[in-house]
Amino acid sequence: MIDFPSRFAVVVPAAGVGKRMQANHPKQYLTLHGKTILEHTVEHLLAHPAIELVVIAVSDGDEYYPELPLAKAENVVRVAGGKERVDSVLSGLQYLSQHYAHQYPWVLVHDAARPCVHQADIEQLIEQCQTTNQGGILAAPVRDTMKRTHQDNGHVVIDHTVEREHLWHALTPQMFPLINLKSALEEGLAHNKAITDEASAMEAIGYSPLIVQGRSDNIKVTQPEDLALAEFFLSQSY
Repeated sequence: MIDFPSRFAVVVPAAGVGKRMQANHPKQYLTLHGKTILEHTVEHLLAHPAIELVVIAVSDGDEYYPELPLAKAENVVRVAGGKERVDSVLSGLQYLSQHYAHQYPWVLVHDAARPCVHQADIEQLIEQCQTTNQGGILAAPVRDTMKRTHQDNGHVVIDHTVEREHLWHALTPQMFPLINLKSALEEGLAHNKAITDEASAMEAIGYSPLIVQGRSDNIKVTQPEDLALAEFFLSQSY
């Protein structure tokens, strides 16, 4: 396994359009407490002393990012985002492998729309990955009863109840060796595999990522109702 460094870079895919938010611009640019969601996210990442660089993957036609102070920050780099999340992550990894492969042999990936991540969770992820020299992800245990469904005459009906004991909600950051993750994503795309997050790509090549329990308030802003919840959580963190 690749030696563990003391400083890290984070890739933040931010090229999505956020259609489910029903907003007139991408969700990462919606404002909470006077700052965009993206700004909150990046500030929380850079507040950790071990994180030195954030690489943000933004679509080429993005008209909002250039207006943010982030666009001029020395420890933030913009790269071209892709059509899908995996394409944006891979773009960030390619940039790091070309310019910082020796400096940052391990990398974190964090969703742009997760502005409520806590320093203690980032610390736990880094510490546990460092202790085991193994990649891992933040995750929260499933609390609700889970149902498997199927379609019946145009209606969704319950097929059976799923045992929740070993089920987890995958969160971010997710953390892996830069070269291994880049290869896993490239291989997954080449074989048209479904890549829902970085861990799924690593699993597909035989890797067993660690689960590091994180806070359930590390929510991803996806639906309109998530905004008020994120605003409340952020008000508690400042």
